[in-house]
Amino acid sequence: MFTSTGSRGLYKAPLSKGLLLVLNGLTVMLTLLPQYQELFVYNLQAVTQQHQVWRLLCGRLVCLDIKDSFCSSLLIYNFRVFERRFGTRKFASFLLGTWCLSALMDFLLAQAFQFLFDYEVEELPAGLLAPVFSLFVPFYRLIPRMPVTQVLGHIDITNKSLVYIVGLQLLTSGHFMWLLALSGLISGGLYHSNVLWLQKVLFVPAWVSCIGRYTLEPVFSTTLDIQRQQRMDILDQQLLLAQYNESTRNTRQQPRWTRYFPSLRQRGQNRPPMQARPQAQPQPSTHSPLLDNSPVAEEQVGVHLSEPVIFNALHCWWKWAFLGLMPSRPSELQTTTSTWQPTSSCNTERQFSEN
Repeated sequence: MFTSTGSRGLYKAPLSKGLLLVLNGLTVMLTLLPQYQELFVYNLQAVTQQHQVWRLLCGRLVCLDIKDSFCSSLLIYNFRVFERRFGTRKFASFLLGTWCLSALMDFLLAQAFQFLFDYEVEELPAGLLAPVFSLFVPFYRLIPRMPVTQVLGHIDITNKSLVYIVGLQLLTSGHFMWLLALSGLISGGLYHSNVLWLQKVLFVPAWVSCIGRYTLEPVFSTTLDIQRQQRMDILDQQLLLAQYNESTRNTRQQPRWTRYFPSLRQRGQNRPPMQARPQAQPQPSTHSPLLDNSPVAEEQVGVHLSEPVIFNALHCWWKWAFLGLMPSRPSELQTTTSTWQPTSSCNTERQFSEN
């Protein structure tokens, strides 16, 4: 829950860092100098009867108990996320508004308790406790609840459990701590809901924020923190620029197959370009094409072997068979692709029959 301590945890949270350093430093000083603790006691009776109004300022800033100071410091350190989310000025305005409202709520709740139970509340725990309790309102509303583990199989431990445990520890540290907790929760709810336009009435002016930025922030921010912040800003800019370049590169017009198959787009990019080979021109052949078994050759043969050629061949063979002068070998029958002429033996037989 609580991140590692150091300036990295308080990155871009100068107000939270200043509160932790100043308030805890004053608490340690008052512990070492107990004769000055009387000036920082939050005494309601002294305020109402003796008109010691300055106690509202001193008694509601510095904790006189080390335990209360430690728990409130843990809560302030954890609530630094609101300073990063809202900004330093808005976070300071929230603390200022709840601090003023809780002062009024303390008197009202003390008077109500005295009226109901006939018991006068004289002193309340000192410190910046009511504004710390008021931060539980945006913590409950804005921070999401994410389960981390379970205890005994039924109790869920979330990312907010430890914060509530620390707040419960702070709640049970004093007799009238519950009155400050209730006052802080009521004032935090009113200011966060902007009831009666409280956010426009109780706020930190812009000129005060500028003065604090140029005077107090350099005091609480060391040179190492400034260098780290600048380096982190540069890295963030480089990351955003890289993401922008990648998004613009992906949105260019590309073929559809390259979007679904990016490996095909890179295939063959490293190959050297192939040069076209010169093709040799074919020379005209002097030989007549040979006949083969292709359909074209069969058509050619079918064209040359016409019906008169076939009739003459059958007639010659009929005479050979009738006269008994069958040629000894079929090679005597000479045929060509254009016409067919009978052999010499066939002409001799024709002359003999005429004589």
